[in-house]
Amino acid sequence: MNRIAEAKKLVTSPTALVGAAALATLALVNYAAARRAERRHPPRGRFIEVDGVRLHYTDRGTGQPVVLMHGNAVTGDDYDTSGVAELLLETHRVIVFDRPGFGHSERPRGRLWTAMEQAELLHKALKRLGVERPVVVGHSWGAIVALSMAVRHPADTAGLVLLSGYYFWTLRPDVLLVAPGAIPVLGDILRYTVSPWLGRLFMPLLKRVMFSPAPISARFRADYSDAMALRPSQIRATSVDGALMIPGALSLRRHYDELSMPVVIMAGEGDKVVFARRAKQLQARIPGSVLRIVKGAGHMVHHSAPRQVVEAVQLVTGASAGAPRLGASPHQALPKASTRAA
Repeated sequence: MNRIAEAKKLVTSPTALVGAAALATLALVNYAAARRAERRHPPRGRFIEVDGVRLHYTDRGTGQPVVLMHGNAVTGDDYDTSGVAELLLETHRVIVFDRPGFGHSERPRGRLWTAMEQAELLHKALKRLGVERPVVVGHSWGAIVALSMAVRHPADTAGLVLLSGYYFWTLRPDVLLVAPGAIPVLGDILRYTVSPWLGRLFMPLLKRVMFSPAPISARFRADYSDAMALRPSQIRATSVDGALMIPGALSLRRHYDELSMPVVIMAGEGDKVVFARRAKQLQARIPGSVLRIVKGAGHMVHHSAPRQVVEAVQLVTGASAGAPRLGASPHQALPKASTRAA
């Protein structure tokens, strides 16, 4: 009984009440900031509901379909900001999803949103949209989703272009930083209170690391919304994806040598997030794949060299249409690297 009485006193102490009031105030402020960010950045595409999940996507252009899958901390708009989508639209039908929990797409609770789970959902969405055998481009975490789709549905995947992906298990100290946000209850408290404020503090450093050694592009500075990225809902998606990154790579590694579609792997030589040697390791595991290391680029290789990404898509498109197998001829090599933005 004494312990119960002491606990009641602790809960009702002035310090505890002030702390609770402060957390409640932070939650209200962050909720209002999230709604304001969504009003300032309304959805520019359409919505489709698949398996009870409302997904936001854009579907533009004509020609061989290309599906673009974004990484962590960004949304599908990242491919517009980089210029990749704009260049592809000249000759392709381009479909871009906000992955579950990012941008304007929902991420329902009660499901473990692994890379395989996301790939299955997006594959069903593509079927509903009448998209047949697309070339799938994935950046960073999106590369794991792209690989998962190819592993599960090889007949429905014309080819892959993989950018700055995490393909093999390695020690990742950054996972420890995001893991608390993925824990039920604790993560909810954090993302509605202190996490958005810590995110604002560290966001400038995060951006520099993502682009380094290349400079942050002017268009990214202008178009990227910190407020959208730091909404509690997207912090949850970012945290859970970060926590699932290592299991995702572990589940895929035994399937790499089974892939038979055309594959181009690209990485920035100076990538500080995922070292370029992992791309070389993947190229050795996927028969006939082509590797392109871009000098002067970092993790955001598609921002530094958007035209090279488009050239990689064209190379895969040609190979999937019956051209000689990738890696079979030196004439299929991509043009000399250039990090000059388009």
